[in-house]
Amino acid sequence: MNGAGRLRPRRSAPTTSAPTAADVEAAASDRPLLIAVVGPTAAGKTELAIAIATELGGEIISADSRQIYRGMDVGTAKATPAQQAAVPHYLLDVVNPDQVITLAEYQRLAFACIADVQARGRVPFLVGGTGQYVQAVTEGWVIPAVAPDANLRAGLEAEARTSGSQALHDRLGALDPLAAARINHRNLRRVIRALEVCLTTGHPISELQARRSPPFRPCWLGVTRPRAELYARIDARVDRMMAEGLVEEVRCLMDAGYGLHLPAMSGLGYRQIGEYLGGDISLDEAVRRIKKQTRRFVQQQYNWFRLDDPRVHWVDPGRAPFTLILALVREWLAPADCAPGAIAG
Repeated sequence: MNGAGRLRPRRSAPTTSAPTAADVEAAASDRPLLIAVVGPTAAGKTELAIAIATELGGEIISADSRQIYRGMDVGTAKATPAQQAAVPHYLLDVVNPDQVITLAEYQRLAFACIADVQARGRVPFLVGGTGQYVQAVTEGWVIPAVAPDANLRAGLEAEARTSGSQALHDRLGALDPLAAARINHRNLRRVIRALEVCLTTGHPISELQARRSPPFRPCWLGVTRPRAELYARIDARVDRMMAEGLVEEVRCLMDAGYGLHLPAMSGLGYRQIGEYLGGDISLDEAVRRIKKQTRRFVQQQYNWFRLDDPRVHWVDPGRAPFTLILALVREWLAPADCAPGAIAG
């Protein structure tokens, strides 16, 4: 398997107040640097992060909720063995597809990796498109220590199947309007988790969540492309995955007993190819759905990584010279602030 996993989760009590993201960033201004490379799928985050890390002595911590799974390499666009040999990568291949990494566990593991990289005098790069992972780390979220309740979740899932995801989201809205406003009704797992916390503790999840200044100074580098170009890159990427053996990868996972009911197997590419292998759709239709649903997913990612987010320095690697991007990051390594902006081509 590719990569290595180093993680350590922690559970913390909520703080009495919840500072804003700006407060968190300001409090961390004199701490060691963490570079978060974010943006939508297929924009070129991995390639750019590796290029910068190679120049600056950096190491990469993955912030991708699918790359944590072993045996899921092609469909997650996991860094290749050559890329991992060029720059150390962490939080890849952490668990099997039938295991679960909670957000609190991921955060704990990411904090441990970042501390380890910094202790060795290297520069940590947090790289990925899972917005919840990135923000939980960079903003120092305090995550409610509520263990999963399988029976409660099963009941909520049954309710969603009967009444629809919107009805479940409406129920969350009645209990925790703030959390409901932050969570799309289609993101059933997050809706169920928020309800689980509310129903288990008797308190809204938004009331229990807080932020605690992390032990590093986060600077955000956003990677983006014009939408038409990004969609073309998605199509080319899916075609490349097919050529590299996505069908065989999914077949091997299913033969090993990893069914489509698993959260890991619900990821883009895996469910659609699984439906093809099950005889439900044609291969052409599976590929068409992967491309279409990946474009839709990109729209959701831009909700996490907004082009008008004042924290993020947006770059288009297809237009901005690499030397200019590298110079920006070098400035961050100096004892100066991370004034946001964008680099144009």
